[in-house]
Amino acid sequence: MAVGAILIKENRILLVKRNKQPRKGQWAIPGGSVKLGETLQEAAEREIREETGLIIKAKDPVYTFDLIERDPERKIRFHYVIIDLMADLIGGKLHPSDDALDARWFSSEEVDSLGVTKSTKEFLRRIRFIR
Repeated sequence: MAVGAILIKENRILLVKRNKQPRKGQWAIPGGSVKLGETLQEAAEREIREETGLIIKAKDPVYTFDLIERDPERKIRFHYVIIDLMADLIGGKLHPSDDALDARWFSSEEVDSLGVTKSTKEFLRRIRFIR
C-alpha cells in the first residue's frame, strides 16, 4: 500500500519527477509506501518530508486506485494500492531528495505539457485542476 499527498498552493500543484520504478522519469503526486504501524496520514507526512523537504499536515483520503504494471511476458512486476490524501503545507523548503529527481509547483496549464502519470492526470481531471 502507498500514499500520496495532494498539495495545492496559489493554484499550483506540487508534483515530483519519479526516480524509481514504477513510472521512473514521470511526474506524479509525491508519496510512497506505508510502513507497518503507520496511519495513512503519518505515512504521507513522512514521505513528503523525505521526498521534498516540505512539512505537511495530511487530511482525509480523496482518491484511491490500483497501479498494476506487467513485464513483457505479462507477469506482474508491481501492484500497489495507492491512496491520495489532501494535505496542507505547514513549512519546510522545497528540494527534491530520496525518490524524487525533481520537485516543483505547476499551474494547470503547465501540467498539460508534462509527462504526467496516467493516474495523476485522471485525478487532476476529476478535481477539475486540468481539463
